[in-house]
Amino acid sequence: MFRRRDFLKWSGATLGASFASGPAKAAHSAPPAKARRDRRPTGLVFSAEYKQHLTGRGHPESPKRLDAIIKALTPQRLGFELLRLEPRRATREEILFCHTGHYFDLAKHDIESGAGHLSTGDTAVSRKSFDCALLAAGGALTAIDAVMAGRANGVFCAVRPPGHHARPAQGMGFCVFNNAAIAARYAQRRHQIGKVLIADWDVHHGNGTQDVFYEDGSVFYFSTHQWPLYPGTGRPSDTGRGAGAGTTLNCPFPAGSGRKEIVGAFHDRLAPAADRFRPELVIVSAGFDSRIGDPLGRFQLTDDDFAELTEIVKQIARRHAQGRLISVLEGGYGLEGLATATAAHLEAMSSSP
Repeated sequence: MFRRRDFLKWSGATLGASFASGPAKAAHSAPPAKARRDRRPTGLVFSAEYKQHLTGRGHPESPKRLDAIIKALTPQRLGFELLRLEPRRATREEILFCHTGHYFDLAKHDIESGAGHLSTGDTAVSRKSFDCALLAAGGALTAIDAVMAGRANGVFCAVRPPGHHARPAQGMGFCVFNNAAIAARYAQRRHQIGKVLIADWDVHHGNGTQDVFYEDGSVFYFSTHQWPLYPGTGRPSDTGRGAGAGTTLNCPFPAGSGRKEIVGAFHDRLAPAADRFRPELVIVSAGFDSRIGDPLGRFQLTDDDFAELTEIVKQIARRHAQGRLISVLEGGYGLEGLATATAAHLEAMSSSP
């Protein structure tokens, strides 16, 4: 079980000396670095305000994560321009698409009263964290608006705090609001999207996302995650209930798993399930703590593997969702690995088949 005393020992180390300019050619379907670009740009949601969410000295979910990502996503390193999208703040009504009013008010009170952690769980906060959490959720909504308007072929949201552990009435696991889940509901309620697929490749199971949609057949939740590991959820037997029966698919794997298990599950489990479900929008909970060398996980994915995972979800979006694809940053705590994996993800997202 992952506890606060475990993560406090990890320091937010300084940036590595260099970052890859893009992924090398993956073993199978990932596009080469020089592949031609989609005619529409790939979008990037980012604001320097996200760095005002302060988690304390030595905490792995630090503002340095975004410094590493943005440094890796310059045109000079990627070889192409990203469409910069300024996020807005989500409204209370939009947060309540997935969270209770009581939890919204409690989180606001905890943070604005100067508490160091949410009273509901192990999420470190500071005075600006509530505003940052609204901006993180709103960043995902900005991405939804962009892909629905056809402005981008895909959008990556470099936001924090992350979201996939946030349950309807509980913030936990570094998360305040569930950014990906709120985006899915927003697409349904504001853009009349019917079915949404959320694919989660974070090393930790997105228990909050599963809880939000467990009895809802309009959102399919797929997760690969290390087992056993925080938060201790995500068993294969958890497949949904009631109207949501069959629309949760968990693929837990032991420490040391990598390409064979995780990329294999996306090919062999997710792709057929998506063909049956036929989503009209694809959202990725993009946790790069499943990369080899991450201090909080023991998966072995490489940058090439993240490119291939991106290609799989991109093809699902093209087959069923008119190419509508967004990804939302979750974990990833080794700064150099986070940077190169994110660059690989954006390179694959932007390429044409």
